[in-house]
Amino acid sequence: MEPPGWEPPSPRVCELMRLAAEKVINVPQDWLDELHAATLASDYMPPAIVNDPVLAGEVRRSNRANQLHWAAANIGHPGEPVAANVGADSLAIARDLIRRGLDESALLDAYRIGHNMVWLQWMRIVFDLTSDSAEQRELLEVSARSITAFIDATIAGIHRQLRIERDALTRGTDAERREVVTLILHGAAITERHAENKLGYHLGQSHTAAVIWGDESDTDLADLDRAAEALTHTVDGPRPLSVLADAATRWVWVPGETGPDLDRVYAAVDQLPGVRIALGPTAAGIDGFRRSHLDAVTTERIMARLGAGRRVASFADVELAALVTADPEPAQRFIKHTLGDLAMADPELQRTVLTFIHAQCNASRAAARLFTHRNTLLNRLTRANELLPQPLEHSSVKVAVALEALRWANGGR
Repeated sequence: MEPPGWEPPSPRVCELMRLAAEKVINVPQDWLDELHAATLASDYMPPAIVNDPVLAGEVRRSNRANQLHWAAANIGHPGEPVAANVGADSLAIARDLIRRGLDESALLDAYRIGHNMVWLQWMRIVFDLTSDSAEQRELLEVSARSITAFIDATIAGIHRQLRIERDALTRGTDAERREVVTLILHGAAITERHAENKLGYHLGQSHTAAVIWGDESDTDLADLDRAAEALTHTVDGPRPLSVLADAATRWVWVPGETGPDLDRVYAAVDQLPGVRIALGPTAAGIDGFRRSHLDAVTTERIMARLGAGRRVASFADVELAALVTADPEPAQRFIKHTLGDLAMADPELQRTVLTFIHAQCNASRAAARLFTHRNTLLNRLTRANELLPQPLEHSSVKVAVALEALRWANGGR
């Protein structure tokens, strides 16, 4: 039923609106990238969300879900009021975002920016569909009314859910543990004894932090808990600490001076599709608790940005890549300048060169690590030298750094 004062558009404009909505379903990827970048660049968007690949991905999914919801409604019933998008997926995203610091100002600003960007894109579609000024005017008037009403209704629905979620979270044990951990990570004034009492975890010991997350929207969230359990079962000793960062992310600290058994972690993750684990270094005390987690978060970001094929990685794996690729454009220039044609060579040849350098340029040792004959390795090195701008013997350190960066850019393999 249409609300009072909502007049249906003319049949011609209904048809134009349906055609335009169909184009929204298939907008170019660069339009979507433009929308997502603008939303995440909001001054009100917390860095904890912008810098977290899981949460930033949820913002992108929310943008696209709202766009598709409105477009689908106008394909079926062009020009009619569109119900708010407050389904299970939207509310799940709101639940995660409020857990990690989103407030009403950020919500309103994100929707405002998204609204503005979508409107600009919608006008491009309208002007491509018709050059008749009367049709353009009526179509834009109907569209503005429809989009604004839809966004207002969706914001109101999500706002109600945020209040409900905030009330629930501030009363829960998970919220208390997350708050204490956040204070520690930010270096806030909290005594070690008070924090230990709240967490039920000894902060003075050595520990290895891990971030466990699902990188696919259909990841079984129960698998995250299974991964956390598998991770903590790889070591003997005191009870680990596991904190629910959001529905799709777990923060874990594993006690012990040696860290988790990575072979067992790899084996466990192989059975859990979509689950990924980033590990920080083993470090002692409350400073080590903080530092290991921050390094695990850095590892997570590198894996999300560069290591598409890597399911488990430690900070030691990505530390060099993190330094080199912090600014992507200079990193690409460095790789190209240092490696020349080797940057485009077969990955096996690149791996041979990197293994040779890691073996302190000892051919016999490198051949043993690669399970290949020494002469085969020497032939590969000869081929690599033909591709490199400078001989390997004069540039081995720079070549190793460039190959490490390239390895992660190619998926961490």
